[in-house]
This record gives sequence, C-alpha cells and structure tokens, in this order.
Amino acid sequence: MTKELNPKTKEYSFFGPIGTGAITILTPVITYLLYYACPNSYDDGTCKLLQKPALGRLAGSDFWYSLFTLEAFAVYLAWYAFTVFAWAIIPAQWVRGTQLRDGSYKYYKMNALATLLMATGLAAGQILRAGPEGFTYFADNWIPLLTASLVMSIAQSVFCYVSSFTQGKLLALGGNTGNCVHDFFIGRELNPSIGSFDIKTFNELRPGLILWWILDISLACRQLATFGQLTDSMILVVAFHGWYVFDALYNESIILTQMDIVHDGFGYMLAFGDLTWVPFTYSLQARFLAYHPNILGPSGSAAIAALQLLGYYIFRTSNAEKNEFRNGKNPKNLQYMQTKRGTKLLTSGWWGTLRHPNYLGDLIMALAWSLPTGSLTPLTYFYPAYFTVLLIHRALRDDAHCREKYGDDWNAYVEKVPYCIFPYVF
Repeated sequence: MTKELNPKTKEYSFFGPIGTGAITILTPVITYLLYYACPNSYDDGTCKLLQKPALGRLAGSDFWYSLFTLEAFAVYLAWYAFTVFAWAIIPAQWVRGTQLRDGSYKYYKMNALATLLMATGLAAGQILRAGPEGFTYFADNWIPLLTASLVMSIAQSVFCYVSSFTQGKLLALGGNTGNCVHDFFIGRELNPSIGSFDIKTFNELRPGLILWWILDISLACRQLATFGQLTDSMILVVAFHGWYVFDALYNESIILTQMDIVHDGFGYMLAFGDLTWVPFTYSLQARFLAYHPNILGPSGSAAIAALQLLGYYIFRTSNAEKNEFRNGKNPKNLQYMQTKRGTKLLTSGWWGTLRHPNYLGDLIMALAWSLPTGSLTPLTYFYPAYFTVLLIHRALRDDAHCREKYGDDWNAYVEKVPYCIFPYVF
C-alpha cells in the first residue's frame, strides 16, 4: 500500500540534480546581488546589475561584516513568531482542502487576513507614535534581515526533508526520486505538519507575503524621512503591492486548489520562495524609489493605474470563474466539456480563451508595478522579466499534470483552447 501511495518519481524537474542544485545556490546570490547592484545611496539614480562595484560589494569585506547581526536575526524570529502566534490565537473558520491520494482531507485555518490587519495596525501605531523615522528599521537593515530569512528557509527545508523519511508520510509525486539534491529542492513530503499546523500553507501567505507589505511601508517611511515627501510613484507602488497582498489574503482559501498546495512538496523551492524571494525581491521597486524618487505627474499616474486595473480585472474575474465552477456554480452559463474521469473543463469565458488567463492578468500587474520607476534603471524590471519565465514554466508544468490526469480529453481541450497565456502568441 505504501508503494502505491508513494511511488518513485521517474522524471526529474528543473533539469534534475544539476538544475535544482544550481537554483539552490544561485537564487540567494541573485537576491543579494539585486541589493548591491542598487544600494541605498543617493547617486545619479542608475542601477546596474553586473556593474563592477556591485560585484565587488558582494565579494568585499563590507558584505560579510553586514551579512548577519544578532539583533536583525532576533527581529526576524520575533516577526515569524508573531505570525505563528496570530495563526494560533485569532479565531477563524477551518476549511477543508482537496482530497489527498490516501482518501483523506486536511483542514486549514483561514485567518491570514486578520494577521495582516493586525500587523498593519501595529505598524501604523508605531508610525503615529514615532513618525516615519520610527519605522525605517526594516529598510535600514535589509541585508541582515534577508540573511535571517534565508537561514529560516534553509532550516525549514532541512527539517522537512529529514522528517519526510518518517514512516507513514504522504510524499509528493514529484519529489521522490531518491536523489537528495533534487528532492531537497522540490520537497519530499506533500504536507509537512506539526499537529494541525500545516507548514506549507502557512508559509504560502503569511510570514513572507505580509513581510513584503511591511517592507514596502518601511521603505515609504524611509523616503518620507529622507526627502520630506512621498512621491506619486512610491504611492502607486506601495498601493499596488498592498492591493495584491490584501486581495490574496482576503481570498486565502483559493490557494487550496493551486498547484503549490495540491501537487508540490514543501522543500527549498517553496521555503526560500515564500520566506526570502517574495519579500526581498518583490519589493525591489519600492526600495529603488525610497532612495531615487521619481515624479510621474497626473497623466503618468493615471495611465499606470489603468494598466493595473486591467491586469487585476483579468486576474480576479478569471479566478472567480474557475472557483465558482469548481464549487458547482455556473452563474454565467459557461460552456464546458465532460471528461472521461467525470470532471469538467471550461471551454468558454476566460478559460475558453486561454488555458491560464489568470497568469496574463498577473503579468500585466507585474509590468504596472515596475513602470513607476520609469526609465531610471532597467533593474526594477527584473520582476516582470523573471515572473514571465516563472509563469511560463509553471503553465507548462500544470499542462503536463493535466495531460497525465485527463489523457486524450486534455488533447481535445487544447485543440479548443490552443493558447496558454498570451493570445495568438503562446
């Protein structure tokens, strides 16, 4: 029975041990490099990823001196403990997830939005009490806080990998190759938990995503404290990021049907992505603007806001169509095709136009987040460039899962909906 539940993974992901090993090593380097390519200085406003000074800083003694401080490590641990404490004490509904391979179900506590509101209230209270200068700690201690999050992500990855060898664990279908490098990265166990505390879903939306919002607030305070004003570009970036975070946590239960939760194990890929990559790279535009102000003007601000609204509309309405249909509702009377396994695939609406329309909305919003920095530097456009690669790869992985799941029915569906993310392109 164990062999049936946990079959050996026959195919590698991300080009196998070489690819996963390289990503494991290079992603932290890139995160630090993004900081040192555009440090907290008031220069000519340019940032260059591969300029010699940036590489020199990353290899110099100043980097190693500032890499880690006990104070910042304690602050990060306190932050993580706060999110766990909030999860434990705030009353909330427990929502049932999708059925697992062994026929069981897991239940998840849905109070991430309340945690976000509590954190935002505490931040606002500190700013009202001490002024903007009183909430610049996160902006001013970027590197040691980044390091603390990296230590946490590695520690959780190791813990989950080692504990996955305990008897009775349900493993992820893609993380059981037997190669430690690959499986450590992908994640062996599907849902590592401590009692009712599910580590994967907790990290997906709480400590890293909310920290991204807190970092943005701190960076806005740094700009205000330094220059005496908040620029329209900074207001837009912080508003867009905050909008995304609040929306994700308001719709927290939606993640229970997403690929990360349903298919992937919890390993370094998700631990580092959730705890380090999201807060410390997604805030790149806000960090740039904190030290290099940019004035857009009313027309520029309105155009960028319109692009953000377009992206959000596509993202939210397409996700709403999918979730309503999965829950047995079809208020728009959308067309669908019946599959041999008994489930249905939408063939009209957003999902009859693209196989992943929500990704298109996500990418439009990603561009809107970078445009407030104008043409001052190409570095702030790293996020939409990276995100495009990520979502294309994710879409291909998801299509592969669906092809295995639905067989010939999926091929018939692809004939009806030939475009993946970009209409008439891909």
